[in-house]
Parts: sequence; C-alpha cells; structure tokens
Amino acid sequence: MAGKNNALQKPVTVSPELENVIGKGPLTRAQVTSKVWEYIKANDLQDAKDKRQINPDDKLGAVIGKEQISMFKMTAAVSKHLT
Repeated sequence: MAGKNNALQKPVTVSPELENVIGKGPLTRAQVTSKVWEYIKANDLQDAKDKRQINPDDKLGAVIGKEQISMFKMTAAVSKHLT
C-alpha cells in the first residue's frame, strides 16, 4: 500500500477564488483543507457559540458562499474549486 497515491495526496489545481484564500497550487487536497482551516482560524471566522459553523468573510465567501456554513458542508463547497 505504501507509495500508492490516494485522492488526498494527489496534487490538485486551485481555482482563482480559492487561490485568494490559500495561495497558489498545485496542492494536495489535504493541504488545501489545512490551509483553508489556517485561514479560518487566522481571520476568526468560526462562530463564537458553535465552532462547527463558519462565518465566511468576502474572500472565503467567494469560494463557499456568503451564508454561514457547517464545517462538514464547507469541504464539499471547497472541493468544487479543485480540478
């Protein structure tokens, strides 16, 4: 199994909107997720009462939409910006 590429380790191309948030690709899906979380934490975008909810700012909103979103749905929204 070692050395076998799984989806999380395969580099993906990042959309311009997502690039504004996490920087230039190609990145692996795992790196993308990690960088999105870094951005969320750095900009204090987690809901104060429920940390599972994300309150997107303008940059992140261009990727996942302007509405509050659960962290579980956010990953699916972000993956639409990967090719």
